Amino acid sequence: MKKNLILILLLLCVLFPEVSAQEDFQKDWRNFPIVVSLQFHAISMPFRNMGSNFKNFGLGIGTEVSHNGSQNWVQQFEVVLFKNKASGNGVHLTTQVAWRPGFGSGVFGELKAGIGYLIAKRPGDAWAMKDGQWEKLPHGRKGKLTIPVGIGGGYYSYSDKTFVSPFVGYQVLFVSKYNASIPVMPQSLIQFGSRIHPNYSNTIVD
Repeated sequence: MKKNLILILLLLCVLFPEVSAQEDFQKDWRNFPIVVSLQFHAISMPFRNMGSNFKNFGLGIGTEVSHNGSQNWVQQFEVVLFKNKASGNGVHLTTQVAWRPGFGSGVFGELKAGIGYLIAKRPGDAWAMKDGQWEKLPHGRKGKLTIPVGIGGGYYSYSDKTFVSPFVGYQVLFVSKYNASIPVMPQSLIQFGSRIHPNYSNTIVD
């Protein structure tokens, strides 16, 4: 079922590219919305065991800047803090390019990818063999580069005053150098959030 939904979204993006040019969808944009979200973290293969995400709660905050004066091409910046007893708590910093095709009545899809940095705390003490003896490792945190790739959707309706644009998303993180035996470890984030667009003075109007 999950794979079918993804294929449908991708098919719509390919077959109906003109929907991304809807005047009502693109005509107004405010840079630097306040993006807040609930994030649910798990270490798993993409779209596998997604129920395990909801055991691990997190919070995200970020903002966006348009590449073309509208909301269908934007650069995202985000910081996510999450708790995970099994793998360790972490902080994930990312910047991603997002493409949002519109599907009418303010509904949009989203595909995004970028680069990130994950700072994760070990869930417990770590030990290493040195000179024939086990020694406790002194560092409790480790930084790793990530490649985040995401899919999602939401609702956008412009207003001259402050307005809110809700969204949902699913993000896969390919984490590098997870350990000596696993060079790349997939992790995932399920996201529920809103973009809050204050009435800034630098509103962009095409």
